[in-house]
Amino acid sequence: MAFELYVALRYLRAKRKQKLISFVTLISVVGVTVGVAALVIAMAINNGVQGSIRDHLLSANAHINLLAKEAIQGIPDWQPVAEVVRQTEGVLAVAPALYGEVMVTTPLRARGAFIKGIDIDKEMEVADLLSSITEGSLEDLRTGAADAPGIILGRRLADQIGARLQTRITVLNPQGEMTIFGRVGVTKAFRVVAIFDSGFYEFDNAWAFTTLKAAQQTLSLGDVINAIEVKTDDLDQAEAIARRIEQRAGASYAATTWMERNRSVFNALEMEKLVTAIAISLIMLVAALNILISLVMMVMEKSRDIAILKSMGSSRKQIRRIFMWQGMIIGTLGTAAGLVLGHVASWVCNYYQLITLDAEVYGLEYVPFAPTVQDGIEVALAALVICYLITIYPSGSAAKVAPVETLRYE
Repeated sequence: MAFELYVALRYLRAKRKQKLISFVTLISVVGVTVGVAALVIAMAINNGVQGSIRDHLLSANAHINLLAKEAIQGIPDWQPVAEVVRQTEGVLAVAPALYGEVMVTTPLRARGAFIKGIDIDKEMEVADLLSSITEGSLEDLRTGAADAPGIILGRRLADQIGARLQTRITVLNPQGEMTIFGRVGVTKAFRVVAIFDSGFYEFDNAWAFTTLKAAQQTLSLGDVINAIEVKTDDLDQAEAIARRIEQRAGASYAATTWMERNRSVFNALEMEKLVTAIAISLIMLVAALNILISLVMMVMEKSRDIAILKSMGSSRKQIRRIFMWQGMIIGTLGTAAGLVLGHVASWVCNYYQLITLDAEVYGLEYVPFAPTVQDGIEVALAALVICYLITIYPSGSAAKVAPVETLRYE
């Protein structure tokens, strides 16, 4: 063991004449522990929320959507375009989709909703929201009767209108179709064949799925769609693949990626993560100031020992390193304890879903925690750097102790 480390450990373990120094040292360790744990937990919350939102969004939305620039008529001749898109490099799957805003009603209640017409087989290749079906079956969507085709509702939407499996509901298209008497709303009967529960309020509260043909009839359209959804082989390369799709599809179409559609959400989350890290780092800095106080008091108490060590041949660098080691040992103990405490607390809170949320406000039913190794390393390095910087002043003061002046009256 190095001489400086050995002396530093002896000083930390030794019984003190002034109990206050031991108390301040303990407070220093606790302060660093709490600061590190708080930062780990805060970053785990941010990662969990961001990851949960991202997973939910990607479960319901494709990586890339190809839309017609003139959206009034949608995409009437969509099969050849879909085939061109499917043959583009980086594309794994393609599915047609028809979106519309409707009113979903039962004899007692009515709610606005977004209806999505899908090709059942192809939809599951580009998005997996319907894999969260809790009642009924996706296969039942194929067997709907002509007068009442099948429809799949989000759990919250079904609860709000009082619908259950096999309930017959009416879907109203307020825009309707043009007649000699003007624009008249179109209604169509459906039968609830399944209910899904994704855990994301935005989808569970307002989304409904049916076959592409049934959606076209409800929206008074022919064989048209308004989006070609694309799944890529590399999520992070969606932007480059979208540009290739636009070139192959032609000037009449525009491709948007999942990142472009949700950029404001993820930018807000990244900014929140940065602000949180800065705020808690300042709190950790305040906690680390206890180390400064502890070392200054220790230098005052050990001035006689420092003078003796110097008179025996210890250099100023060695004296400085003794007190730097003390500060770093305190900081390392606090950092290690904080990392363990932060990760254990994050795991417990996430596993048992201890912190619940109002899904109507936050979109999530509970706070997800997702600590990462990278965040843990960054937090530990930041804490140790702060502790090292804190040791510079008291260790410099210890190195400047003059043996002759200190021992003159001993």
